[in-house]
Amino acid sequence: MYSKVFSASVFGIDAFIVEIETHLDPAMPGMVIVGLPDSAVKESKERVTAAIKNSDLAFPQKKITVNLAPADVRKEGSAFDLPIALGVLTSLGIVPQESLEHTIALGELSLEGTLRPIHGALSIAVECAKRGFKRIILPKENAEEAALTGKLDVIPAESLKDVVDYLNGRYEIKSTVVELDQIFDNFSDMAILDLADVKGQENVKRALEVSAAGGHNILMIGPPGSGKTMIAKRIPGILPPLSLEESLETTKIHSVSGLLSKDEALIRIRPFRSPHHTISNAALVGGGVGNVRPGEISLAHHGVLFLDELPEFARNVLEVLRQPLEDKTISIARTKMNVEYPANFMLVCSMNPTPDGESFDKTQSSPQQIKNYLSKISGPLLDRIDIHIEVPAVKYDDLSSKRKGEASSEIRKRVIKARQIQIERFSKYKNIYKNADMPTKVIREYCDLDDVSQNLLKMAMAKFGLSARAYDRVLKVSRTIADLDSSDKIEAKHISEAIQYRTLDREFWG
Repeated sequence: MYSKVFSASVFGIDAFIVEIETHLDPAMPGMVIVGLPDSAVKESKERVTAAIKNSDLAFPQKKITVNLAPADVRKEGSAFDLPIALGVLTSLGIVPQESLEHTIALGELSLEGTLRPIHGALSIAVECAKRGFKRIILPKENAEEAALTGKLDVIPAESLKDVVDYLNGRYEIKSTVVELDQIFDNFSDMAILDLADVKGQENVKRALEVSAAGGHNILMIGPPGSGKTMIAKRIPGILPPLSLEESLETTKIHSVSGLLSKDEALIRIRPFRSPHHTISNAALVGGGVGNVRPGEISLAHHGVLFLDELPEFARNVLEVLRQPLEDKTISIARTKMNVEYPANFMLVCSMNPTPDGESFDKTQSSPQQIKNYLSKISGPLLDRIDIHIEVPAVKYDDLSSKRKGEASSEIRKRVIKARQIQIERFSKYKNIYKNADMPTKVIREYCDLDDVSQNLLKMAMAKFGLSARAYDRVLKVSRTIADLDSSDKIEAKHISEAIQYRTLDREFWG
Protein backbone atom coordinates (compact mmCIF):
# COMPACT_ATOMS: atom_id res chain seq x y z
CA MET A 1 0.00 0.00 0.00
CA TYR A 2 1.56 3.18 -1.26
CA SER A 3 0.62 6.88 -1.44
CA LYS A 4 2.17 10.20 -2.41
CA VAL A 5 1.38 13.60 -0.91
CA PHE A 6 3.05 16.87 -1.89
CA SER A 7 4.32 19.37 0.65
CA ALA A 8 7.02 22.06 0.72
CA SER A 9 9.78 23.46 2.89
CA VAL A 10 11.69 26.73 3.12
CA PHE A 11 15.36 27.23 2.23
CA GLY A 12 16.53 30.79 2.85
CA ILE A 13 13.54 32.92 1.88
CA ASP A 14 12.60 30.62 -1.00
CA ALA A 15 10.85 27.26 -0.92
CA PHE A 16 11.18 23.85 -2.57
CA ILE A 17 8.66 21.08 -3.14
CA VAL A 18 8.86 17.88 -1.08
CA GLU A 19 7.25 14.60 -2.11
CA ILE A 20 6.06 12.57 0.87
CA GLU A 21 5.86 8.88 -0.03
CA THR A 22 4.21 6.48 2.39
CA HIS A 23 4.42 2.69 2.29
CA LEU A 24 2.62 0.24 4.60
CA ASP A 25 4.17 -3.17 5.21
CA PRO A 26 2.64 -6.08 7.19
CA ALA A 27 5.56 -6.26 9.56
CA MET A 28 6.13 -5.17 13.15
CA PRO A 29 4.07 -1.97 13.77
CA GLY A 30 5.95 1.31 13.91
CA MET A 31 6.82 4.37 11.84
CA VAL A 32 10.13 5.24 10.21
CA ILE A 33 10.80 8.61 8.56
CA VAL A 34 13.70 8.82 6.10
CA GLY A 35 15.01 11.54 3.77
CA LEU A 36 17.27 13.60 6.05
CA PRO A 37 14.66 14.66 8.63
CA ASP A 38 15.71 16.87 11.54
CA SER A 39 14.58 16.25 15.13
CA ALA A 40 11.28 18.11 14.67
CA VAL A 41 10.42 15.99 11.63
CA LYS A 42 11.42 12.74 13.37
CA GLU A 43 9.09 13.64 16.22
CA SER A 44 6.25 13.94 13.71
CA LYS A 45 5.53 10.22 14.06
CA GLU A 46 4.43 10.73 17.68
CA ARG A 47 2.23 13.73 16.85
CA VAL A 48 0.79 12.07 13.75
CA THR A 49 -0.01 8.85 15.58
CA ALA A 50 -1.82 10.63 18.42
CA ALA A 51 -3.60 13.06 16.08
CA ILE A 52 -5.00 10.29 13.87
CA LYS A 53 -6.22 8.23 16.82
CA ASN A 54 -7.72 11.26 18.64
CA SER A 55 -9.54 12.24 15.43
CA ASP A 56 -11.41 8.89 15.53
CA LEU A 57 -9.65 7.71 12.39
CA ALA A 58 -8.19 4.26 11.78
CA PHE A 59 -4.47 3.83 12.41
CA PRO A 60 -2.69 0.91 10.71
CA GLN A 61 -1.08 -1.78 12.85
CA LYS A 62 1.66 -2.14 10.26
CA LYS A 63 5.14 -0.85 9.60
CA ILE A 64 4.89 2.66 8.12
CA THR A 65 7.79 3.94 6.03
CA VAL A 66 7.72 7.63 5.13
CA ASN A 67 10.22 9.00 2.61
CA LEU A 68 10.76 12.73 2.15
CA ALA A 69 12.09 13.37 -1.35
CA PRO A 70 14.48 14.70 -2.49
CA ALA A 71 16.28 12.53 0.03
CA ASP A 72 19.59 14.42 -0.13
CA VAL A 73 18.17 17.74 1.15
CA ARG A 74 17.70 18.26 4.87
CA LYS A 75 14.06 18.69 5.97
CA GLU A 76 13.28 20.84 8.98
CA GLY A 77 10.30 21.96 11.01
CA SER A 78 6.91 20.64 12.04
CA ALA A 79 4.99 21.59 8.87
CA PHE A 80 5.23 17.99 7.56
CA ASP A 81 2.83 16.67 10.24
CA LEU A 82 -0.31 17.15 8.15
CA PRO A 83 1.02 15.71 4.87
CA ILE A 84 2.52 12.70 6.69
CA ALA A 85 -0.84 12.04 8.37
CA LEU A 86 -2.61 12.36 5.01
CA GLY A 87 -0.06 9.97 3.49
CA VAL A 88 -0.85 7.33 6.12
CA LEU A 89 -4.61 7.79 5.68
CA THR A 90 -4.33 7.72 1.88
CA SER A 91 -2.38 4.44 2.07
CA LEU A 92 -5.30 3.00 4.08
CA GLY A 93 -7.82 4.26 1.53
CA ILE A 94 -9.45 6.64 4.00
CA VAL A 95 -8.44 9.61 1.83
CA PRO A 96 -8.74 9.18 -1.97
CA GLN A 97 -5.39 9.60 -3.73
CA GLU A 98 -7.02 11.50 -6.58
CA SER A 99 -8.32 14.15 -4.16
CA LEU A 100 -4.71 15.23 -3.53
CA GLU A 101 -3.79 15.92 -7.14
CA HIS A 102 -2.17 19.35 -7.71
CA THR A 103 -2.42 19.92 -3.95
CA ILE A 104 0.14 21.01 -1.34
CA ALA A 105 -0.50 20.19 2.34
CA LEU A 106 1.20 21.86 5.32
CA GLY A 107 0.63 22.16 9.03
CA GLU A 108 1.77 21.18 12.49
CA LEU A 109 -0.58 18.82 14.37
CA SER A 110 -1.41 18.88 18.05
CA LEU A 111 -1.94 15.55 19.80
CA GLU A 112 -5.71 16.05 19.59
CA GLY A 113 -5.55 16.68 15.83
CA THR A 114 -5.90 20.47 15.58
CA LEU A 115 -3.64 22.41 13.22
CA ARG A 116 -1.08 24.94 14.38
CA PRO A 117 0.51 27.70 12.25
CA ILE A 118 3.80 27.32 10.39
CA HIS A 119 6.60 29.60 9.15
CA GLY A 120 7.21 30.67 5.56
CA ALA A 121 3.69 30.25 4.16
CA LEU A 122 4.09 33.09 1.65
CA SER A 123 7.39 31.75 0.26
CA ILE A 124 5.84 28.30 -0.08
CA ALA A 125 2.71 29.63 -1.79
CA VAL A 126 4.84 31.57 -4.30
CA GLU A 127 6.85 28.44 -5.16
CA CYS A 128 3.73 26.26 -5.41
CA ALA A 129 2.09 28.67 -7.85
CA LYS A 130 5.30 28.76 -9.88
CA ARG A 131 5.40 24.94 -10.03
CA GLY A 132 1.82 24.65 -11.30
CA PHE A 133 -0.01 23.49 -8.17
CA LYS A 134 -3.63 24.57 -7.92
CA ARG A 135 -4.45 24.23 -4.22
CA ILE A 136 -2.79 24.54 -0.84
CA ILE A 137 -4.21 23.19 2.45
CA LEU A 138 -2.75 24.76 5.57
CA PRO A 139 -3.67 26.12 9.05
CA LYS A 140 -6.23 28.92 8.98
CA GLU A 141 -3.76 31.30 10.71
CA ASN A 142 -1.57 31.15 7.58
CA ALA A 143 -4.36 31.35 5.03
CA GLU A 144 -4.34 35.11 4.36
CA GLU A 145 -0.57 35.09 4.00
CA ALA A 146 -0.67 32.27 1.43
CA ALA A 147 -3.54 33.95 -0.41
CA LEU A 148 -1.40 37.02 -1.15
CA THR A 149 -0.16 35.32 -4.33
CA GLY A 150 -3.70 35.30 -5.74
CA LYS A 151 -2.83 32.22 -7.82
CA LEU A 152 -3.82 29.35 -5.52
CA ASP A 153 -7.00 27.92 -4.05
CA VAL A 154 -6.16 28.43 -0.37
CA ILE A 155 -7.98 26.06 2.02
CA PRO A 156 -7.83 27.18 5.68
CA ALA A 157 -8.16 24.14 7.94
CA GLU A 158 -8.62 23.87 11.69
CA SER A 159 -8.05 20.17 12.25
CA LEU A 160 -6.99 16.90 10.62
CA LYS A 161 -10.60 15.63 10.78
CA ASP A 162 -11.79 18.70 8.83
CA VAL A 163 -9.16 18.09 6.14
CA VAL A 164 -10.11 14.42 5.78
CA ASP A 165 -13.82 15.24 5.53
CA TYR A 166 -13.07 18.02 3.04
CA LEU A 167 -11.04 15.72 0.79
CA ASN A 168 -13.84 13.15 0.91
CA GLY A 169 -16.44 15.75 -0.03
CA ARG A 170 -18.28 15.49 3.30
CA TYR A 171 -17.34 18.96 4.55
CA GLU A 172 -17.06 22.29 2.76
CA ILE A 173 -14.24 24.71 3.51
CA LYS A 174 -14.49 28.10 1.85
CA SER A 175 -11.32 29.25 0.11
CA THR A 176 -9.53 32.29 1.50
CA VAL A 177 -9.40 35.18 -0.96
CA VAL A 178 -7.43 38.36 -0.36
CA GLU A 179 -7.80 41.55 -2.40
CA LEU A 180 -4.11 42.41 -2.33
CA ASP A 181 -4.32 45.78 -4.08
CA GLN A 182 -7.17 46.90 -1.86
CA ILE A 183 -5.35 45.91 1.35
CA PHE A 184 -2.18 47.63 0.21
CA ASP A 185 -3.75 50.82 -1.16
CA ASN A 186 -6.10 51.40 1.78
CA PHE A 187 -3.35 51.23 4.36
CA SER A 188 -1.89 54.38 5.90
CA ASP A 189 1.55 54.03 7.43
CA MET A 190 1.86 57.50 8.89
CA ALA A 191 4.37 57.32 11.69
CA ILE A 192 3.29 58.00 15.25
CA LEU A 193 6.66 59.60 15.98
CA ASP A 194 7.07 62.98 14.28
CA LEU A 195 10.20 65.05 13.67
CA ALA A 196 8.13 68.08 14.65
CA ASP A 197 8.67 66.93 18.26
CA VAL A 198 12.43 67.46 17.94
CA LYS A 199 13.52 70.91 19.14
CA GLY A 200 16.19 72.63 17.07
CA GLN A 201 18.73 70.43 15.21
CA GLU A 202 17.73 71.84 11.82
CA ASN A 203 21.04 70.84 10.23
CA VAL A 204 20.55 67.27 11.44
CA LYS A 205 17.02 67.17 10.03
CA ARG A 206 18.38 68.35 6.69
CA ALA A 207 20.96 65.56 6.72
CA LEU A 208 18.21 63.04 7.51
CA GLU A 209 16.15 64.34 4.60
CA VAL A 210 19.06 63.83 2.22
CA SER A 211 19.73 60.41 3.72
CA ALA A 212 16.10 59.31 3.34
CA ALA A 213 15.77 60.74 -0.17
CA GLY A 214 18.67 58.67 -1.52
CA GLY A 215 18.68 55.75 0.93
CA HIS A 216 22.10 56.79 2.24
CA ASN A 217 23.71 55.46 5.41
CA ILE A 218 24.16 58.07 8.15
CA LEU A 219 26.23 58.44 11.33
CA MET A 220 25.24 60.93 14.06
CA ILE A 221 27.89 62.02 16.55
CA GLY A 222 26.96 64.03 19.64
CA PRO A 223 26.85 64.11 23.45
CA PRO A 224 24.22 62.24 25.49
CA GLY A 225 20.86 63.99 25.54
CA SER A 226 21.33 65.78 22.23
CA GLY A 227 18.48 63.77 20.67
CA LYS A 228 20.30 61.21 18.50
CA THR A 229 18.08 58.26 19.43
CA MET A 230 14.94 60.39 19.40
CA ILE A 231 15.75 61.56 15.88
CA ALA A 232 16.66 58.08 14.62
CA LYS A 233 13.32 56.63 15.75
CA ARG A 234 11.53 59.20 13.61
CA ILE A 235 13.32 58.29 10.38
CA PRO A 236 10.64 55.79 9.21
CA GLY A 237 8.17 58.71 9.22
CA ILE A 238 10.05 60.47 6.40
CA LEU A 239 10.83 57.41 4.28
CA PRO A 240 8.62 56.74 1.26
CA PRO A 241 5.95 54.03 1.66
CA LEU A 242 6.77 50.49 0.66
CA SER A 243 5.92 49.52 -2.89
CA LEU A 244 3.89 46.33 -3.37
CA GLU A 245 6.99 44.47 -4.57
CA GLU A 246 9.01 45.63 -1.54
CA SER A 247 6.15 44.76 0.79
CA LEU A 248 5.90 41.19 -0.48
CA GLU A 249 9.66 40.64 -0.30
CA THR A 250 9.81 42.02 3.25
CA THR A 251 6.84 39.86 4.25
CA LYS A 252 8.61 36.72 3.00
CA ILE A 253 11.62 37.42 5.22
CA HIS A 254 9.52 38.03 8.33
CA SER A 255 7.35 35.00 7.57
CA VAL A 256 10.37 32.70 7.30
CA SER A 257 11.64 34.10 10.61
CA GLY A 258 8.31 33.48 12.34
CA LEU A 259 7.93 37.19 13.14
CA LEU A 260 4.85 37.89 11.07
CA SER A 261 1.98 39.17 13.17
CA LYS A 262 -1.12 36.96 13.27
CA ASP A 263 -3.27 40.03 12.68
CA GLU A 264 -1.47 41.15 9.52
CA ALA A 265 -0.57 38.96 6.58
CA LEU A 266 1.33 41.73 4.78
CA ILE A 267 4.15 43.97 6.04
CA ARG A 268 3.19 47.50 5.03
CA ILE A 269 5.43 49.62 7.24
CA ARG A 270 9.17 49.86 6.57
CA PRO A 271 11.01 47.79 9.20
CA PHE A 272 12.94 49.58 11.94
CA ARG A 273 15.37 47.23 13.68
CA SER A 274 17.41 48.37 16.65
CA PRO A 275 19.48 45.47 18.07
CA HIS A 276 21.27 45.77 21.42
CA HIS A 277 25.04 46.27 21.34
CA THR A 278 25.57 42.77 22.86
CA ILE A 279 24.34 41.17 19.61
CA SER A 280 26.45 38.37 18.10
CA ASN A 281 27.71 37.98 14.54
CA ALA A 282 25.16 35.28 13.75
CA ALA A 283 22.25 37.27 15.15
CA LEU A 284 23.24 40.29 13.05
CA VAL A 285 23.91 38.64 9.68
CA GLY A 286 21.93 35.41 10.10
CA GLY A 287 22.76 31.86 11.07
CA GLY A 288 21.81 29.19 13.54
CA VAL A 289 22.03 25.44 13.90
CA GLY A 290 20.46 23.54 11.00
CA ASN A 291 18.31 25.84 8.91
CA VAL A 292 19.95 29.25 8.65
CA ARG A 293 17.60 32.04 9.73
CA PRO A 294 17.72 35.70 8.63
CA GLY A 295 19.62 38.10 10.87
CA GLU A 296 18.85 41.69 11.82
CA ILE A 297 20.30 43.07 8.58
CA SER A 298 17.82 41.00 6.54
CA LEU A 299 14.93 41.78 8.87
CA ALA A 300 15.74 45.46 8.18
CA HIS A 301 15.52 44.87 4.40
CA HIS A 302 13.81 47.86 2.71
CA GLY A 303 13.89 49.62 6.08
CA VAL A 304 16.26 50.93 8.75
CA LEU A 305 18.93 49.21 10.83
CA PHE A 306 19.69 51.48 13.80
CA LEU A 307 22.87 50.85 15.79
CA ASP A 308 22.77 53.02 18.88
CA GLU A 309 26.08 53.70 20.71
CA LEU A 310 28.06 52.30 17.79
CA PRO A 311 31.46 51.90 19.56
CA GLU A 312 29.82 49.68 22.19
CA PHE A 313 29.29 46.96 19.57
CA ALA A 314 32.09 44.43 19.30
CA ARG A 315 34.43 45.35 16.46
CA ASN A 316 34.18 41.91 14.85
CA VAL A 317 30.38 42.30 14.80
CA LEU A 318 30.60 45.68 13.06
CA GLU A 319 33.07 44.39 10.48
CA VAL A 320 30.58 41.83 9.15
CA LEU A 321 28.47 44.75 7.93
CA ARG A 322 31.04 45.73 5.31
CA GLN A 323 30.08 43.17 2.64
CA PRO A 324 26.26 43.52 2.85
CA LEU A 325 26.56 47.32 2.82
CA GLU A 326 28.25 47.03 -0.58
CA ASP A 327 26.40 44.07 -2.11
CA LYS A 328 22.91 44.61 -0.58
CA THR A 329 22.79 40.86 0.12
CA ILE A 330 24.37 38.55 2.68
CA SER A 331 25.72 35.13 1.74
CA ILE A 332 25.95 32.67 4.64
CA ALA A 333 28.11 29.61 3.97
CA ARG A 334 27.88 26.43 6.02
CA THR A 335 29.41 23.00 5.50
CA LYS A 336 26.39 21.58 3.70
CA MET A 337 24.59 24.71 2.52
CA ASN A 338 25.00 28.21 1.18
CA VAL A 339 22.10 30.60 1.81
CA GLU A 340 21.70 34.11 0.43
CA TYR A 341 19.38 36.65 2.04
CA PRO A 342 18.56 40.15 0.79
CA ALA A 343 19.97 42.97 2.95
CA ASN A 344 19.21 46.28 1.26
CA PHE A 345 18.81 48.44 4.34
CA MET A 346 19.55 51.99 5.40
CA LEU A 347 22.18 51.98 8.16
CA VAL A 348 21.66 54.63 10.83
CA CYS A 349 24.25 54.89 13.61
CA SER A 350 24.76 57.12 16.62
CA MET A 351 27.65 57.55 19.02
CA ASN A 352 29.22 59.84 21.61
CA PRO A 353 32.36 61.76 20.63
CA THR A 354 34.35 60.41 23.62
CA PRO A 355 34.01 57.52 26.12
CA ASP A 356 32.50 59.79 28.79
CA GLY A 357 30.18 61.45 26.28
CA GLU A 358 31.70 64.92 26.50
CA SER A 359 33.11 66.91 23.61
CA PHE A 360 36.87 67.00 23.03
CA ASP A 361 37.33 70.28 24.89
CA LYS A 362 35.41 69.12 27.99
CA THR A 363 36.25 65.44 28.23
CA GLN A 364 38.06 63.88 31.18
CA SER A 365 39.15 60.94 29.02
CA SER A 366 42.81 60.63 28.09
CA PRO A 367 43.90 60.81 24.43
CA GLN A 368 44.64 57.08 24.54
CA GLN A 369 41.17 56.30 25.90
CA ILE A 370 39.59 58.38 23.15
CA LYS A 371 41.75 56.68 20.53
CA ASN A 372 40.78 53.21 21.81
CA TYR A 373 37.12 54.22 21.86
CA LEU A 374 37.09 55.53 18.29
CA SER A 375 39.29 52.73 16.93
CA LYS A 376 36.44 50.25 17.45
CA ILE A 377 35.02 51.68 14.23
CA SER A 378 37.29 50.90 11.30
CA GLY A 379 38.08 53.18 8.40
CA PRO A 380 36.54 50.82 5.81
CA LEU A 381 33.25 50.80 7.73
CA LEU A 382 33.24 54.60 8.02
CA ASP A 383 33.87 54.83 4.29
CA ARG A 384 30.62 52.93 3.71
CA ILE A 385 28.62 55.47 5.70
CA ASP A 386 27.71 58.24 3.27
CA ILE A 387 26.73 61.00 5.70
CA HIS A 388 28.44 61.98 8.96
CA ILE A 389 26.69 64.67 10.95
CA GLU A 390 27.38 66.28 14.32
CA VAL A 391 24.44 66.52 16.72
CA PRO A 392 25.26 69.30 19.21
CA ALA A 393 23.64 69.74 22.61
CA VAL A 394 20.28 71.48 22.28
CA LYS A 395 20.30 75.14 23.35
CA TYR A 396 17.93 76.41 26.04
CA ASP A 397 16.23 78.80 23.62
CA ASP A 398 15.34 75.90 21.33
CA LEU A 399 14.10 73.73 24.20
CA SER A 400 11.92 76.47 25.67
CA SER A 401 10.54 77.62 22.32
CA LYS A 402 6.88 76.87 21.65
CA ARG A 403 7.45 76.91 17.91
CA LYS A 404 6.99 73.45 16.40
CA GLY A 405 9.44 72.18 13.84
CA GLU A 406 8.55 70.98 10.36
CA ALA A 407 6.34 67.88 10.41
CA SER A 408 7.59 64.55 9.13
CA SER A 409 4.74 64.50 6.62
CA GLU A 410 6.08 67.64 4.90
CA ILE A 411 9.62 66.31 4.73
CA ARG A 412 8.28 63.02 3.46
CA LYS A 413 6.59 64.70 0.50
CA ARG A 414 9.94 66.04 -0.68
CA VAL A 415 11.58 62.65 -0.11
CA ILE A 416 8.89 60.85 -2.14
CA LYS A 417 9.27 63.37 -4.97
CA ALA A 418 13.06 62.81 -5.06
CA ARG A 419 12.61 59.03 -4.93
CA GLN A 420 10.18 59.16 -7.83
CA ILE A 421 12.83 60.92 -9.91
CA GLN A 422 15.25 58.12 -9.05
CA ILE A 423 12.78 55.35 -9.85
CA GLU A 424 12.23 56.82 -13.32
CA ARG A 425 15.96 57.35 -13.80
CA PHE A 426 16.85 53.74 -12.98
CA SER A 427 13.83 52.08 -14.62
CA LYS A 428 16.07 50.31 -17.16
CA TYR A 429 18.26 48.78 -14.45
CA LYS A 430 17.53 45.74 -12.30
CA ASN A 431 17.83 46.07 -8.50
CA ILE A 432 18.61 49.81 -8.63
CA TYR A 433 15.82 51.82 -7.05
CA LYS A 434 17.60 54.77 -5.42
CA ASN A 435 20.87 56.70 -5.61
CA ALA A 436 22.51 54.69 -2.83
CA ASP A 437 22.17 51.54 -4.99
CA MET A 438 24.22 52.95 -7.90
CA PRO A 439 27.30 50.92 -8.86
CA THR A 440 30.38 52.69 -10.23
CA LYS A 441 29.33 52.38 -13.88
CA VAL A 442 25.94 54.00 -13.23
CA ILE A 443 27.54 56.73 -11.09
CA ARG A 444 29.68 57.75 -14.03
CA GLU A 445 26.56 57.97 -16.21
CA TYR A 446 24.38 60.08 -13.93
CA CYS A 447 26.87 62.03 -11.82
CA ASP A 448 28.65 64.06 -14.45
CA LEU A 449 30.26 67.23 -13.00
CA ASP A 450 31.10 70.57 -14.56
CA ASP A 451 34.59 72.08 -14.21
CA VAL A 452 33.78 74.10 -11.08
CA SER A 453 32.36 71.08 -9.28
CA GLN A 454 35.27 68.91 -10.40
CA ASN A 455 37.81 71.36 -8.99
CA LEU A 456 35.86 71.64 -5.74
CA LEU A 457 35.81 67.87 -5.29
CA LYS A 458 39.48 67.60 -6.25
CA MET A 459 40.47 70.09 -3.56
CA ALA A 460 38.32 68.28 -0.97
CA MET A 461 39.93 64.94 -1.74
CA ALA A 462 43.41 66.41 -1.38
CA LYS A 463 42.57 68.30 1.84
CA PHE A 464 40.64 65.55 3.64
CA GLY A 465 42.37 62.53 2.15
CA LEU A 466 39.16 60.98 0.84
CA SER A 467 39.34 57.43 -0.53
CA ALA A 468 38.07 56.26 -3.91
CA ARG A 469 35.02 54.81 -2.16
CA ALA A 470 34.40 58.13 -0.38
CA TYR A 471 34.66 59.85 -3.79
CA ASP A 472 31.84 57.69 -5.14
CA ARG A 473 29.77 58.27 -2.00
CA VAL A 474 30.12 62.05 -2.34
CA LEU A 475 28.87 61.81 -5.93
CA LYS A 476 25.87 59.70 -4.86
CA VAL A 477 24.92 62.13 -2.09
CA SER A 478 25.34 65.15 -4.38
CA ARG A 479 23.06 63.45 -6.92
CA THR A 480 20.41 63.09 -4.18
CA ILE A 481 20.77 66.73 -3.12
CA ALA A 482 20.30 67.75 -6.76
CA ASP A 483 17.18 65.55 -6.94
CA LEU A 484 15.75 67.31 -3.88
CA ASP A 485 16.31 70.55 -5.80
CA SER A 486 14.68 69.02 -8.90
CA SER A 487 17.89 69.75 -10.77
CA ASP A 488 18.97 67.61 -13.71
CA LYS A 489 22.60 68.65 -13.24
CA ILE A 490 24.80 68.41 -10.17
CA GLU A 491 25.93 71.93 -9.34
CA ALA A 492 28.75 73.22 -7.16
CA LYS A 493 26.38 73.89 -4.23
CA HIS A 494 25.26 70.27 -4.29
CA ILE A 495 28.83 69.01 -4.28
CA SER A 496 29.70 71.45 -1.49
CA GLU A 497 26.94 70.15 0.77
CA ALA A 498 27.84 66.53 0.03
CA ILE A 499 31.51 67.19 0.91
CA GLN A 500 30.38 68.78 4.17
CA TYR A 501 28.89 65.42 5.16
CA ARG A 502 32.29 63.71 4.68
CA THR A 503 34.51 65.93 6.84
CA LEU A 504 33.39 64.96 10.32
CA ASP A 505 35.11 61.58 10.33
CA ARG A 506 38.41 63.31 9.46
CA GLU A 507 37.93 65.65 12.42
CA PHE A 508 37.30 62.83 14.90
CA TRP A 509 39.44 60.05 13.47
CA GLY A 510 42.13 62.18 11.84
